[in-house]
Amino acid sequence: MFVSLMYQVTRKLLSVPAVLVRQRAAKDAELLVLQHENAVLRRQLTGPVRYELADRLWFAALSGLIPRRRWSRAFPVTPATLLAWHRRLIARKWDYSKRRRRPCRPPTMSAVRALVVRLAQENPRWGCRRIQGELVRLGHPIGTTTVWEILTASGIDPAPRRSGPTWREFLTAQAEGIIACDFVHIDLIDLRRVYALVFLEHGTRRLHIAGVTAHPTGPWTVQQARNLALELGVRVDCLRLLIRDRDAKFTESFDAVFAADHIETLRTAPRAPRMNAHCERAIGTLRREALDHLLIWNKAHARQVLDSYARHYNHHRPHQGRGQLAPLTQVHPATVTNLTARRLLRTRVLGGVINEYRYVA
Repeated sequence: MFVSLMYQVTRKLLSVPAVLVRQRAAKDAELLVLQHENAVLRRQLTGPVRYELADRLWFAALSGLIPRRRWSRAFPVTPATLLAWHRRLIARKWDYSKRRRRPCRPPTMSAVRALVVRLAQENPRWGCRRIQGELVRLGHPIGTTTVWEILTASGIDPAPRRSGPTWREFLTAQAEGIIACDFVHIDLIDLRRVYALVFLEHGTRRLHIAGVTAHPTGPWTVQQARNLALELGVRVDCLRLLIRDRDAKFTESFDAVFAADHIETLRTAPRAPRMNAHCERAIGTLRREALDHLLIWNKAHARQVLDSYARHYNHHRPHQGRGQLAPLTQVHPATVTNLTARRLLRTRVLGGVINEYRYVA
């Protein structure tokens, strides 16, 4: 009885290592099967494997339990991949670009940002402080640093004198003080020729017909200059420069009339009509719109045609250089929405060569 009991106890004790050995062998066999299955799946994949965040954390946790010499068989990734995942986690932790800003300072409105850029573009000599002061005057109290950041983000130098004015801006600023003159010839119906002296103000594009004569001389030209000075009145004080060509009829006495009003005379270069381009363009417009379509009988008829066209030119004809405004018009009329409620009136100028349109009040 005792021997049988000892046999059973000994058998049980000897079976424990055998069970442990069989379990370890089974686990090793299971791992070999999984490794072979992974190798087969890798051969069948055509693109890179995408691991989620949970998969990466699981691989990182198990990496410390497997010796490095067995990673090539048991792990689908390399140690360099694990280190790259860790660097991305650190970079994501310290990345504030997608985080919500604290509500301590509200962002600048897009309309104010656009206004800052507009002020900088239209005023190249304004710096950050000057633009910030203008914004405060307009009711937008923002700081100078904010203006600097907006200009820098827009690619505009926040310092003053970013760039000089363009030729168009420079000539537009100087146009208010410039007046130009030139002669225009008119061939009469009997093949005689008369001459008219015209003046053009650059700032307003206002056209002046000084006089018409068949024999222009120096004294006659001087008298027309005096008549123009009287016609301009106090507005002559705004003029600072007279542009004319080198015609012999423009004598020193002619220049002296304008010099008495502190107007400097600028003579154009020989055969350079572009130096007096505004006046040449006005004379060309006069020919295309009126003189080329009429038969002029005599000097009185020529003066009547020129005066009629000058009134049309100054009071009605739109000009691109003034935003489609006539020289003596300051603002555009109100927009008409109901066209059927108002009657359009046509006025014939020079016998219908030119038509003017306006709504009946």
